[in-house]
Amino acid sequence: MRATLSFAVGLVFGIGLCISGMTEPAKVLGFLDLCGLWDPSLALVMGGAVAVGLVAFGLAKRRRFALDGEPMQLPAVRDIDRPLVVGSLIFGVGWGLAGICPGPGIVDVGFVNPRALVFVAAMAAGMLAFRFVGLRLPAPGPIGQDA
Repeated sequence: MRATLSFAVGLVFGIGLCISGMTEPAKVLGFLDLCGLWDPSLALVMGGAVAVGLVAFGLAKRRRFALDGEPMQLPAVRDIDRPLVVGSLIFGVGWGLAGICPGPGIVDVGFVNPRALVFVAAMAAGMLAFRFVGLRLPAPGPIGQDA
């Protein structure tokens, strides 16, 4: 049940990315080009996603079990710490250089897009590097609370 539900949600997400044009790096780079021909469509897509997410998380907080019958597991940590900020900066720089975000990158792999293949391979390498290096580093507290 969980695999089927995950596949269906991923498929709907991927179709939405294709329909909105967010799998096109030029569309993403147009959004990031504030000094040129700025394309606000990505902001509208993100705004729609945030609105849906707010409703979905609001409903999820009231549930004890997910749709697949598993116990509901929502994140409890809300601290903004150095790893979060650094990771966000790395993500943003990679996004700006490639014009590809992880979700659309995975969708584009399905279309055998060579740039997406390189991007997803680099993303996987970064995830593996974190697993082998990042998890061995001491976890700092929230920003501004260093000892």
